Parts: sequence; structure tokens; C-alpha cells
Amino acid sequence: MNTVLVTGGAGFIGSAVVRHLVRKGVRVINLDKLTYAGNPASLKGIENAPNHRFVQGDIADVPLVLSLLREEKVEGIMHLAAESHVDRSIDGPGAFVETNVVGTFRLLSAALEYWRGLEGEARRGFRFHHVSTDEVFGDLPFEEGIFTEDTAYAPSSPYSASKAASDHFVRAWHETYGLPVVLSNCSNNYGPYHFPEKLIPLVILNALEGKPLPVYGKGENVRDWLFVEDHAKALELVLATGKVGESYNVGGRNERTNLQVVETICDLLDARMPLADGRPRRGLITFVTDRPGHDRRYAIDATKLETELGWQAEENFESGLARTIDWYLDNRWWWEPIRSGSYAGERLGTSE
Repeated sequence: MNTVLVTGGAGFIGSAVVRHLVRKGVRVINLDKLTYAGNPASLKGIENAPNHRFVQGDIADVPLVLSLLREEKVEGIMHLAAESHVDRSIDGPGAFVETNVVGTFRLLSAALEYWRGLEGEARRGFRFHHVSTDEVFGDLPFEEGIFTEDTAYAPSSPYSASKAASDHFVRAWHETYGLPVVLSNCSNNYGPYHFPEKLIPLVILNALEGKPLPVYGKGENVRDWLFVEDHAKALELVLATGKVGESYNVGGRNERTNLQVVETICDLLDARMPLADGRPRRGLITFVTDRPGHDRRYAIDATKLETELGWQAEENFESGLARTIDWYLDNRWWWEPIRSGSYAGERLGTSE
């Protein structure tokens, strides 16, 4: 596709997608509301590229979305705009319903009106790619099971419930109105430009500064970790070659307990930049009261994506985490302004 509208393109995953597409020569219309986790600084290097247009706006603004689609002759939509932090959804679920459910509904409404006005190859080639999460499937026992595209939905948090609802709306717009959609559900992402209240960047920055490293419960909860640049490549592939009406799971095959993640970060940082007093950073780990409805384990089966579309993750957890830590060490300009604001590291999240 030559021209793609990306929603949420100043967020963590969205900005990775935008950077990837722009560098490949795709024209990207980047629509982002710039809420707390949207950061124009995450577009450094491509913000002034001739094939990148940034628009600050809301996916729920149907006239705005329609005008962008028509003016730019958009060939595909990659919908990544979402409220995504589980802890925040517990404290204030209303925002998640508004953005993830109502916002997706209105974006679908605009997309359908635009698509109905297309003709010929433009109509046949148009795609609406909805990017979702493995959290819609609920959780798995520690010792067995894996999420496939056929796993029944069983969301546990207001966040995952809102994403499950948006998935259902996308499928309904395909079944009822014929809108050509593809869906993807990903495991936990990590990598550069990750907002510092999420697990991996929070632990990196707290450990760098010698601060406590809060871990929920006993740190036994398991997540499958996916390097964000691998995810961006998978999303491009799903949009371009995914079968209409189908969903594709994207995972890194890198299951780790939260405690293992934190301990690995401690060890990698100790090797790169020891604390002044020489003590190991594992001593900073502090176990805190578990959050309500904390899913035990996520594990993604990416076989369909790998066999049907030919995708393979390029990073394993160790190589991707090393790259991530090095990026945070080298790019204080990006995260220091955020750390000096409202997010000093009291919260611990494991989603996105």
C-alpha cells in the first residue's frame, strides 16, 4: 500500500509502526490525540519526512477522519489508538470504554462510509487493520495451554474487556456491512520509546537510579514478550497480505515470569553500569500487593502468522532486552522529561 492512516501513531507501538513504514517509503497519515502516552518525540528522525503527515486529532471525530481518508486517498487503516494500561483501567474504566469501544465504533463508521464511496481496485484493495491484545483471551494456567486465534474470549480487566468489545465491533462491521477487515492480537511488547510506567522501562529506569523495583505478588505471573520492531513488521505484513476477515496472533515465544524479567534487567545493568556502592541491583527488588484480577499467564501461538504469511521474529528476549536497555542508556533526552513529571515510578504495569 502506498498510503496508510495509522491511529495512535505517537504511542509506543504506533510510533514503531510509523517509523518502520515511513522508512520503507510508505506515505503515513499519523492521527494521534496526544494523550499522556502519546509523545511527538517518539517520531524523532521521521517527523519532517515528506511521506509523513502528523495530525493531532481524535479517532472519534468522524468528520476529521473522513476528511483525511478522502483527501489523502488512504488505502488502508492501521488502528492502534487505545488506552492500554491495566492499572489505569481499574482506577478509571470510563476512559477505556470511551476510547477503545466508542472510539473504535466511530472510526469504523468513518471507514465504512469512505470505503462505500470507493470504486474498482481502490475498493477491492482497501483494508481496515485492527490491532488488539492477547489479554482479550483472559489467562492460562501456569503449566499448560497457549492462545490461538480460536481461543474463546474471557477478559479479566476493564482494559481487556474494552479491547474485546472493540474486536467484536470490527468483526461485526465485516460480517454485517462487508467492510474488509483484518485483526491481530499481540503479546506484551517492549523496546525503545516505551512509556516509563510500563514494567520493563520502569524497572530499567528505577534500577538505573538505584530506586526500589516493585514487583506484584511473588513475581510469578508469566508474559510472552515481543520486541516492538518485530511487531511493527508483523503488522505491515498482516495489513498487506492478511486474509480479509481473519485474525493473526503475534507473539515472541519468549515466556518469562515477571521476576525473571526484573532479575535479567538487574544483571544486564550491573554489567553495563554498576551502582556506585557496588551492590547488585537484585537487592532493590520489592514485592508489593498484587493487583485485582491479575492474569496468571499469557502465551501466544504465532504459527498461523509464521506459516501463512511468512513472518519470523528477529529478536529473542535476551537480544531484544539488551537492545532496549542500551537504547534507554543512550537516549536520556527522551525519557528524562517524562520521569521528571507525573510518572516517578510508583506504579507497575505489565500490559502493552
